[in-house]
Amino acid sequence: MDQTLGGVLLAFSASKLEQLGERIVTCLGKLSDEQVWARGAENENAVGNLVLHLCGNVRQWIGSGMAGRPDARQRAGEFAARGSLPAAILTSRLKETVSEAAAVLRALPEDRLLERVTIQGYQVTLIEVVCHVVEHFSHHTGQIIFITKHLTGEALGFYRHLEGAGEHVEKTP
Repeated sequence: MDQTLGGVLLAFSASKLEQLGERIVTCLGKLSDEQVWARGAENENAVGNLVLHLCGNVRQWIGSGMAGRPDARQRAGEFAARGSLPAAILTSRLKETVSEAAAVLRALPEDRLLERVTIQGYQVTLIEVVCHVVEHFSHHTGQIIFITKHLTGEALGFYRHLEGAGEHVEKTP
């Protein structure tokens, strides 16, 4: 992608989804299958529910809304699941979802960003789709990180490069 506003937005968004996806993969790797589905109360979401929710949201908004794939999302099922999938399968689904979405973003012609689509009854431009998905993914990534820290008592080290004179290994925070 070139250094146009739309090109920078699409490249950044693809990279940000990949970065956040890897942070979730790190969290899933630190949790047992039981912890992935643990919840403090019935009104709370488990990490497993949040991963299913992110996969459903990204596939619906980017895969269907941007790339024109069929929308097979079952949103209620994302939250109704209770320990049905091990962390390894959730990890695989998340990686596949993020990889597909990043490819769509990187291949999207910039001149489509003002195109309007309807997703979940909302009439939005594709630029709004991109912003929504990255913001939504970031929001739930933060929840998953918090839950992981709470359940493991571990610091995850995502910003350890800022603690010294270390070199930045990531392009963006």
